[in-house]
Amino acid sequence: MTERKDDRLWGGRFEREPNARFDAFQRSFAFDRRLLPYEIAVDRAWAKALEPIGIFTAAEVKQMLGALDKIEKRAKADSAWLEKVGADAEDVHHFVEKALVEELGPLGWKLHTGRSRNELVATDFRLFVIDAAAQIRNALEAILNAFLQQAKANRNVPMAGMTHMQHAQPILLSHFLLAHAEAFARDITRLQHASASADACPMGSGALAGNSFAIDRGAIARELGFSRCTGNSLDAVSDRDFALDYLFALTGIATHLSRLAEDFVLFSSQEFSYVILPDEYSTGSSLMPQKKNPDSWELIRGKTGRISGALLGLLATLKGLPSGYQRDLQEDKEALFSAHDQVTDMLSVATGALATTKFNAERLRAAASNPVLLATEAADYLVHKGIPFRQAHDIVGKVLREAEKQNVPWTSLPLETLKEISPAFEADFAASLSLDAALASKKVPGGTAPESVRAAISDLQSRITKLSTNLPSAKKGATP
Repeated sequence: MTERKDDRLWGGRFEREPNARFDAFQRSFAFDRRLLPYEIAVDRAWAKALEPIGIFTAAEVKQMLGALDKIEKRAKADSAWLEKVGADAEDVHHFVEKALVEELGPLGWKLHTGRSRNELVATDFRLFVIDAAAQIRNALEAILNAFLQQAKANRNVPMAGMTHMQHAQPILLSHFLLAHAEAFARDITRLQHASASADACPMGSGALAGNSFAIDRGAIARELGFSRCTGNSLDAVSDRDFALDYLFALTGIATHLSRLAEDFVLFSSQEFSYVILPDEYSTGSSLMPQKKNPDSWELIRGKTGRISGALLGLLATLKGLPSGYQRDLQEDKEALFSAHDQVTDMLSVATGALATTKFNAERLRAAASNPVLLATEAADYLVHKGIPFRQAHDIVGKVLREAEKQNVPWTSLPLETLKEISPAFEADFAASLSLDAALASKKVPGGTAPESVRAAISDLQSRITKLSTNLPSAKKGATP
């Protein structure tokens, strides 16, 4: 029989050690060590909260805070010590207690008075999500700036706008870039929601029923930078909605990055030749010397599946759980940590690739100048002549069909031929059809007219300037 060790957080009920394979299986320090800065912050707040209720003396609080400072500094500076103490730790909570006992003796055991790992991990995880959301927000700010600079630099370059992957109407390249920027701006709103969802302190909830030591939950929340306490102890220890909200925000960002990547992969192909790939964010072929591959964009597109998979995985885990804390919730962190890291890298690479991409203005203008893209302008011309749009649409369709029969550009059909299809065509029709006129006519707010795009660029600049105050950051946290 293997005798029980004395340093486990839960072992008094048991005579024998866990099965070795199971013991390794159930440990989480390998990944939840990432929460160590938050765990120590919570421990500091808890130590201070234990003094007014008589658990700690002022001298003991001072000792405890000093020991926690020492552990935090040593963990950052001495990786060998971190690995040594962590080798036998079940999780980040066990690690800190072991280190405290190593430093303070039995006083280290007193810190856990009245609290549970259930509330600890929920609090640590919330602090992580708040800081992580702020970090991703900063990365989104950077990519929005990249869109802004490219839009300014290419403000008057036209391109063929597409629907169904078919050339549809002429737009400005800057309008296209700002469209992507709008999507990433919406992602900031989702990050705000995730951060606000995490901004509630579970400490004082115990394992499920609350705290019997009259702990000041409000003081702990304020100490940690939370704006409020959780409202129900049973819910607080098992709620992972904030993690779902954050993963949903990350999934939205990854999806928008994937769409951007798809555009740039297509645009870099010889068939499009709209962009010139930067050397810094491209690779070559091990066989074909001439190749320049858009690997940065392809990898971003490919990694998006990981992010949506993390969201679906946590949803599947939570779907089968009853009320209260369940050990299944240990599975909430690895995927979220990985998704956060992946999106951080994806945004960094996308921002760099976008900022250093050069656009082939001549090729873009040539595609935008295809007369077929002016068909809608022809219908609008007829509407201005008093013809209902549905009839105008049909008339222009007949004009296009006639041009196909004659195998000529439809804009070269003589006025006589046009009048045979509809007498509404007049001598001013030809002069009304031009790329610049088509762009200029879309001068509604949010349209692709040059003046509308100038206003949109100014608006994006203003929104970027205001972003720095949009998201709160945990006072006691660290870089995720």
